[in-house]
Amino acid sequence: MAATHPSRELSELVCRIDTDRFGPFVFQPGVIAADLDLAQQRVADAQERFVASPLAQVANQLEKEVLVSSVFGTNTIEGGTLTEDETASALALDPAQVQEVEQQRAINIKSAFEFAQSAAAKPGWTLTADFILDLHRLICKDVPHPDNRPGLIRDNPKSRVTHVGDPAHGGIYKPPQYGRDIERLLEALVSWHGELAAAAVTPLLRAPLVHLYFELIHPFWDGNGRVGRAIEATLLAAAGFRHTPFALARHYLQNIDAYFTLFNSCRKAAEKGKAAPNQAFVEFHLEGMRVTINALHDRVNRLVIMLLYESKIRRALDEKLINGRQYTILSMLFARGRAWPLAELRQLPWYASLYAKLNDKTRRRDLQRLRALELAYQDSADALWPGFIQPQKLKPVSSTDS
Repeated sequence: MAATHPSRELSELVCRIDTDRFGPFVFQPGVIAADLDLAQQRVADAQERFVASPLAQVANQLEKEVLVSSVFGTNTIEGGTLTEDETASALALDPAQVQEVEQQRAINIKSAFEFAQSAAAKPGWTLTADFILDLHRLICKDVPHPDNRPGLIRDNPKSRVTHVGDPAHGGIYKPPQYGRDIERLLEALVSWHGELAAAAVTPLLRAPLVHLYFELIHPFWDGNGRVGRAIEATLLAAAGFRHTPFALARHYLQNIDAYFTLFNSCRKAAEKGKAAPNQAFVEFHLEGMRVTINALHDRVNRLVIMLLYESKIRRALDEKLINGRQYTILSMLFARGRAWPLAELRQLPWYASLYAKLNDKTRRRDLQRLRALELAYQDSADALWPGFIQPQKLKPVSSTDS
């Protein structure tokens, strides 16, 4: 997955389409490949470290987390209002339990991601216009919207003009309006991508370029952003990237102003005939890949540490190094995954019930034992931490808890 040089010069891989009403539309790499080699190599290096990590041990948990984060990210970019926790709850619903539009939006994205991943896993899969229409059909299924036409290309009546963007993100753009032009351009995009692939242009360049031009075509009334990111993710997944392609949506959300602005700035640079007009968007994408892969790598390491910790506290109980009360405290800390202020902890019903018939001396002794075994830490602010996270300012074990 390291940077490779195409078998044809990038400058040759230009496709101009003369539409009926929109005028000429040009697909071009629009990058200086040599200037992207280092960024691509950094992505490749990060990917190599990631796949060499103990991924298999926590793959199921990571996949669940990535799905929630990815659906939340791509949905929020387009105005979705569910929080990340609400997104997780929505994705766990049976279809018969869906009551809100926002829940349906999240479930639709999940269905589209699963469809995309399944397609990408098939040997020899290639991008087609039908695949794009199917993605849109899944993403917009049963979502009430005045412009919701699942799987159907936009065809504006003369009385209605579609505009994209806003002044705060580089301006307002008028994409093709005529359905026949849009269909022709979508087919041309698929064909052009095939040329890039045949010329051995790396997927790290192809995927963002297809994403960019798809959004400029803007073929649907609604859902273009979600579909465009899913197409990009599918191309990357087909190239062997695991988890990262869909998790990339979170990077776009976290850098949403730059993300939206780049579509306009690259378009304007191309209209003015500037050299390498798409360079900035591809660089943005590559940095997002690097950051996302490294974040996933860190998460894998943390999940493995947590897995080992869970085994450690179970073993401590089995070997009678700790008692049932202490194990309950550690289990609840583990599930929380972060510090718990002792003052708050003691007010919780489950904690209070552990010591309902015991005195404070027993409670302090239990806590000191956990700290001595380094199964839990207490910081200087009197918060209790699970043993897989060590706070910067520890309270001495000899001290009694406040």
